[in-house]
Order: sequence, then C-alpha cells, then structure tokens
Amino acid sequence: MTPLEPATTSPIRIGAVFSPYQHPPQAFRAAVEAAETAGVPELWIWEDCFRESAFAPAAAALAWTENLKIGIGISPMPLRNVAVTAMEIATIEQMFPGRFYPGMGHGVLPWMSQVGARAASPLTLMREYLPALRSLLAGEEVTVAGRYVQLDKVRLDWRPDTEPPVYTGGEGPKTLALSGEVADGTILVNGLTPDEVADRIRLVRSGQAQSGRTDPTAIIAYVTAAFGDGAEDRVRAELGERGLDGDRAAWGDVDDVAAAVQRFAAAGADDVVLVPAEGEPDFAGFLRDVGKVAKLVA
Repeated sequence: MTPLEPATTSPIRIGAVFSPYQHPPQAFRAAVEAAETAGVPELWIWEDCFRESAFAPAAAALAWTENLKIGIGISPMPLRNVAVTAMEIATIEQMFPGRFYPGMGHGVLPWMSQVGARAASPLTLMREYLPALRSLLAGEEVTVAGRYVQLDKVRLDWRPDTEPPVYTGGEGPKTLALSGEVADGTILVNGLTPDEVADRIRLVRSGQAQSGRTDPTAIIAYVTAAFGDGAEDRVRAELGERGLDGDRAAWGDVDDVAAAVQRFAAAGADDVVLVPAEGEPDFAGFLRDVGKVAKLVA
C-alpha cells in the first residue's frame, strides 16, 4: 500500500451523531439504547463548551450496550494534559476493547480563551500532543520537552491490550495535512460536497506521504441527514439553500440516504456519520433509519 492509496477497501462504516445542542444529557441513555436496538454501528458525541463532557458518557454508553461503538469527534486538546487523556482512553479501551474511537482537536478558540487554555499555536500543540498520546497508548515510555507538552519518563501502568485509533478534526489545509502526519484518522466537518471531501482527503494524504507514513488512516465524514416527511425542509434549515447544492447533505427515504452515503464513500470517506438536521422531530426514528442505511450499504 502506498501513502496515497485509500485507507481501506472494507465496507463503508456508518454512524449517527448525538448532538449536545439538540439533546440534554438525561436523553443520552434512551438514545444509546435506541441506537443499539436499531443496529446503528456507531454513535458519535462531541465536547463543546459548555454543554456536555465526552469521556464520561462514552464509558456509560459502552456499559449500557454490547455492540455499539462510541466515537468522540472531538474533545479539545487544550483542556486536558496529555497524560490524563491517555489514562482516560486506556481505561475505557481496557473495559470495552475495540468499541471506542476517541478524537482530539484544537477546540473552538474563543472557548479555549474563556477557560485560559488557548494555545498560541494550535498546530504546535497538535504536533506535540497527538504523537505523545499515541505513544503512551502503545505502552511506550515517553519523554517530551515541547512548547506545550512536557513529559518525563511517563508510561501507563495499565496500557490497553489493543491500541484504539486516535482521530483528530480539521478544517484548514495545514491542520488537515498535519492530521495525516500525526493521527490515525481525520474527522471532516459536515456541509461538504463529495468533491470537497475528496479535496480535503488529498490534503490529508499529502501530509501522510510527506511524513513517510504508509499505515492506513481513516477518513470520517460528517453528513447532515433527514428522513421522511419534511426532510428537505429540515436540511434547508440546517444548511440553507447551499445544503441542496452538490449533494452536501442526505435526505429522503432510506434508499435515497444510502445512495448519498455511497457518493461520499466513492469520494474516499471510510466512515460516514449522519448528523440529524435541525428540527429533527423523532430522534429514535432517525436512529432506526440510520440502522437501515447501515444494513443497505454493508
């Protein structure tokens, strides 16, 4: 495999998002159980200030289920010492092996300023943080004397038997290229067309190639979706008129959404995570339909 080849020829992965903007924490268990029952392979959460945390609900969701995988896309790096993050991930992975997809990112810079954690150079932080995190999860003893990450002979006592992938999120060209260099996968924002997804994948693969990496890295594409009556209107409310231009979203019946998923897969996405459009009236029904899409594209 060369660095510029697609990461995988496996069937496309499918997930859904539990948004902290649309749902309070007390709604999470019902959503998790509905996702498991519906056969949704992955449920993704994220950690936006100052709504809901990420690692606590991830562990709870894994404890409530047998098959569902949980992704964090993303948690802000500036908020956590890298050793603490490694301990969180390793603990969850040891308890629920193979079902956890943690993701770390820059965080929204104004929010990072509010809590006194904003990095003057987010790219430098990412370049130091993610390799240190991945090395700790691999069981290595890590010493780093960086601008933001300082570790002195740190090694996890309870390293996971299998290393979970560490993803990152990115929008700008420099971040996308760096993600290809230092992460196991890249999470792309929603609202992109398949062609725009392909453009961003090229940036990721370029960074991967320039660093000499030949191991596969995953591409996770968030895609706004709506099913059934009023689906088009909900997509318009979420993304505006541009949401209907160039297949930036997926809407209609299960077959329509599955066809849209395949277009993103053809663009190079390994994992398409469906984000409920604004005003989704029946989240349990949305999850049932995502489960049907997963069966169709599998």
